[in-house]
Amino acid sequence: MRFKSTLAAGVTFAALMATGAAAQSVSPVVVPDGESEAIIVTGSRIRQDPLSQSAPVIVLDQASIARTGLSSVADILQRLPSAAGGLNTKVNNSGNIGNPPDGGGVGAGSSQIDLRYLGAKRTLVLVDGIRFVNGSSASGIPSTVDLNTIPANMIERIEVLQSGQSPLYGSDALAGVVNLITKSSQEGLQAAAQFGTFRQGDGHTQDYSASYGIKGPTTSVVFGANYVKQDAVRTADRDTSRFPNPGQTSCADPIGGCSSATPNGFFSVLGGPNLTLKAPVAGRPRYDPLDPTGPNSDFKRLTAADRFNFAPLNYFLTPSERYGGWISAKQELGENVNFRVKALYNRRNSQNQAAFLPLFVGPDAGNGNLLDIISIDATNPFNPFGVTLSAGKPGEAPANYSTVRRRLVEAGQRTYSQEVNTMSLTGGFDGSFDVGTRKWYWDATAVVAFNDARQLFTGNVNAAKLATALGPVANCTGGCVPFNIFGGVGSVTPAMLAYVTFDERSRSKQELQDYTANLSGDLFDLPAGPIGFAVGYEHRYQFGSYDPDPIIAAGLGSDIPSLPARGSYNSDEVYGEIRVPLLKDTPFFHALDVSGAIRYADYSTSKASTTYTGSVLWKPVEQLLLRGSYATGFRAPSIGELFGAASRSDAPIDDPCTNVPGSPWQTSATVRANCIANGVPANGSYQEPNGGQVSVTTGGNSALDPETSKTLLFGAVFSPTWARDSGFASNLTFEANYYDIKVEGAIAPIDAAITLARCANSGDALSCGSIARTPNGLISRVNGLLQNIGEIQTSGIDATINYRSQQTSAGIFGLSLNGNFLLEYTETVPAQTGFTTTDYRGLTRGFPDQSYAKFKGTGVIDWTIADFGASVTGRYIDAVEEADGKKLDSTFYTDIQLSYTPSFLESRLAFTIGVNNVFNVDPPACFSCTGPNFDPTTYDVPGQFGYLRISYKM
Repeated sequence: MRFKSTLAAGVTFAALMATGAAAQSVSPVVVPDGESEAIIVTGSRIRQDPLSQSAPVIVLDQASIARTGLSSVADILQRLPSAAGGLNTKVNNSGNIGNPPDGGGVGAGSSQIDLRYLGAKRTLVLVDGIRFVNGSSASGIPSTVDLNTIPANMIERIEVLQSGQSPLYGSDALAGVVNLITKSSQEGLQAAAQFGTFRQGDGHTQDYSASYGIKGPTTSVVFGANYVKQDAVRTADRDTSRFPNPGQTSCADPIGGCSSATPNGFFSVLGGPNLTLKAPVAGRPRYDPLDPTGPNSDFKRLTAADRFNFAPLNYFLTPSERYGGWISAKQELGENVNFRVKALYNRRNSQNQAAFLPLFVGPDAGNGNLLDIISIDATNPFNPFGVTLSAGKPGEAPANYSTVRRRLVEAGQRTYSQEVNTMSLTGGFDGSFDVGTRKWYWDATAVVAFNDARQLFTGNVNAAKLATALGPVANCTGGCVPFNIFGGVGSVTPAMLAYVTFDERSRSKQELQDYTANLSGDLFDLPAGPIGFAVGYEHRYQFGSYDPDPIIAAGLGSDIPSLPARGSYNSDEVYGEIRVPLLKDTPFFHALDVSGAIRYADYSTSKASTTYTGSVLWKPVEQLLLRGSYATGFRAPSIGELFGAASRSDAPIDDPCTNVPGSPWQTSATVRANCIANGVPANGSYQEPNGGQVSVTTGGNSALDPETSKTLLFGAVFSPTWARDSGFASNLTFEANYYDIKVEGAIAPIDAAITLARCANSGDALSCGSIARTPNGLISRVNGLLQNIGEIQTSGIDATINYRSQQTSAGIFGLSLNGNFLLEYTETVPAQTGFTTTDYRGLTRGFPDQSYAKFKGTGVIDWTIADFGASVTGRYIDAVEEADGKKLDSTFYTDIQLSYTPSFLESRLAFTIGVNNVFNVDPPACFSCTGPNFDPTTYDVPGQFGYLRISYKM
C-alpha cells in the first residue's frame, strides 16, 4: 500500500487531541488548507477521501505515543477504552502457573493487543497493511504478534480499526485491526532519550532511539536504531502483594493461600496427620511411630502458620531489554513505478521469576509424571520412618503415603530467561497506470520473517535421578548422591543438588512468508461520483515449532510438563471491494454511498471460507455522518491450536468438593453425592491442599473448524460548522458507534471452573468425565482440550468527543473524551444436555486474568502556548466483581505532562517531564486473579511513575 503525506498531516492534527489513549480520527478529519486527496485508510483498500470514513478508526501518531511516557506500543494501545488489555510485561507467569489454556504458549516478556475482550488472537495486527510474523515464546506456539518486536521509533502512526474486517484482511480480524504504519521517508536526524522510574526507586526504564533520513530526487532512505531497558518491580516492594491474598498479614490468617510445599517439608505418610519438622535437622530426623509429634520426634502437626509465603518472590513488572535496527528505502524506477524495501531486526532479553521450586512426590502429588509414582526406600539414609514409603505402583506394596513436599530453597529461585530474535524483510513494487482518463494503482509485495525464541529455566529437578537418589541406596552409584527430602531447609547439600537438578532449555520458532498483489482504481462515473474498486490476491505460508528440553519431553521434569509440537499451513485468498456513490449534494442527501467486499480463503488445514461485508454511509447534511455495516468473519485455527501438544496449566480455582467450612460439600447434599460419584472419599477426608490451584491439561486439536463471526455496526459523527465559523473551536466532533459481535464455534477449552461446578452441582456426565482424581480425592487433571465450544456474544457503545480551540492570547486548549460502554459479554458452552451461558459483564474472570468493566473512559485536557505545553489525562475503570461477590472498586488514574520546546533553538530540542498515576492510586485488590493480587491486563503497577525526556529533530 502507498500512504501519502497528506494523510500523515491530517491524522497528526487529529491525533494531537489525545495523549494517554489518543484521539479518535473520525470523519471529518481536518486536512491542511481544506484539501483532501484519495488515499488508503485502514478499513478499505479503495483510495478515497479520508473525510468520509465508513468505519470507526482510532489514530495515534508519534507525538501521541511519546506523550504517554510509556516505552511499549502494546502498553499504549492497551489503554484504549475499546481494548481489553492482553499479555504484557506486568504478567509474570512463564511456567510457574503453567502454559495458558488457549494452546498458544505463554509468550513471556511479549505484549499483545486485545480488542473487545475477544482475545488477542482475534485482533489482526498488520504492518503497513501487511501481516507480521507471530511471536515466539519458547513455551508454546502463540497465535498473536508480539508488538514489542517492532521498534517504536520505526512507527509513523498507528491506525486501529474498531470493527471486524475479514473480507478485506482475512483470518483473525474478528474484533478489529491494528495497522502499524512505518516511516517511509524522513529528512535529517531525529533522536530521543528518556529515563523513568517509580517513586519507590524501582522499575527504572531507559529508552533511547535515533533515526536518520535522506531524500533525493528519486531515492528516499531512512534508517534507525533503538534501545529499551526496563528494570523489575518486585512484589516484595509493594504492600498489596506481600502475601497471597490482599490484606493478608500471615500464613496463619484464616483466608489461607500460602503453599503446603514448605522449606521444612510437608509429610502425609503412613495414614497419620499431616506433619512438618519442628526445626531443620542436619541428618536424618527422628520419628516416633507411637507418638509422631511427641518429644522423641522431630515432627509436629502442620498448621497454616507453617505454610510457605511465596508471594513476595515474584515480579510485579518483569525485567526486559530490547534493541534493534531497521531501514526503509524507496527507489523510483520510472515516472509511475517504485521499488520499496524494508528490513528490521529486534532482540529481546526478558525474564520471569517464581518462588523456589515446590517439589511434590507421591501418589497425590498431581504432577502427571514419574514424580507421582516415586517410592522412598527404607534404605535411603535420610528416611526416618523405618519403612519404604510406597507409591503403590505395580510390583510394589500398596501405597502407604499420600505425598511428600519440599520447597527447594537451596536451589535458589526459579528464573525463566528468554532470548528472542526477530527479523523481517519486505520488498515490493508499486505504481500506477492510466486506463483512459482514469488512474489505476497496483502493488505487489513479499514478506519473509521469522521469530526464534530460547528460554533457560534454572532449578528444575530430573525426576529419574531423584527417584534413584530416593530409592534403594544400593542403586545409588556412580555420580548418584542420596537425596535428603526430610531434613528441612539447609539439608539439601550442593552435591545432592548437582545430581538431581538441571538447567531446562526450550526453544520455539515461527516463520512467515506472505505474498500479496492489489489493484485499485475508479471504474466509471455516476452522477454522485466515481465507482471505486479494489481486487487482490494473497498467498501465505506459516510455520511454527516448539521444542521443550528433552528431559521435559520425556516427562521427567518437576515443573510444568510439555511435549514438542510443530506444524504449518498455507492459504490462498482472493478479495474484491466496491464503493458506489448513489447521491450527492441533494436535500437530505449531502452524500449517500454504499460499499461491499467479499473474500474467499482456502486453507490447507481447514475448510475454505467465504466472508463478505456491506456498509452504508449517509450524510443528510455536511456536518452529520451516519453509517451502518454488516460483516461476516472467520478465524482459521492457529498452528498452536491445531498441533500444540498436551501441556499443563495450574488454575487458581477452588474445588467445590473440598471439605472445608462454608464449602458446597458441607452445605449441599447434592454436591456431596456428585463429588463422591466423581471419586471423592465419602468419609469427608478430602481437603484441597494446594491453595486453590487445579491442574488443567490443555492441548491442540487437529479436528478444529474455523471460527465464524457476525458483526453489526451503527455509528454517527457530528461536526458542527458553526463551531468553526463562530470562532468557538477549530475542531469540534461528537461520535458514537454501536457494535454487536457474535463469534460462533469459538476455539477454547471449557473453563475448568465451569467443568468443576457442573460436575458438582448437577452431576453432568460430560463434565465429570473431564475430571481425574487420585484415590484420596485430589484433582490430578481437568481436561481442557481445545474445541469449538460454542459462542461469544458482545455488544457495546464507543463514544468520543473532541474539541480544540482556535488560537487565543491564552494559547490553544484541547479536550478529548473517549469511552466504551460494555452492554453485553456472554460465553456459551455445551453441557451433556443443553448449554451453559456465563455473563461476564461487570465481572473479573480471575483465570485467565480479565476484567469486564461496564464502562472505561479516558479524558484529556491539553494546553499549548508559545514554547510550552501541558496535558492532564484521566483514566477511569468502572467497578467489577469477583465470582464470589467481592468488589474491585472503580479506579481513576491521573497522568500529567509538561513540555518545553525553546524557539531560540529553532524548536529542534524538546524537554518533557511527566508523572503517571500522580495520586498514587493502587489497583483494586483481587483475590481470584493470577497476578499478584490484581489484574495486570487492566490496571497499572502500584506506584507513581515519573519520567524525563529530551528529543532532537534536525
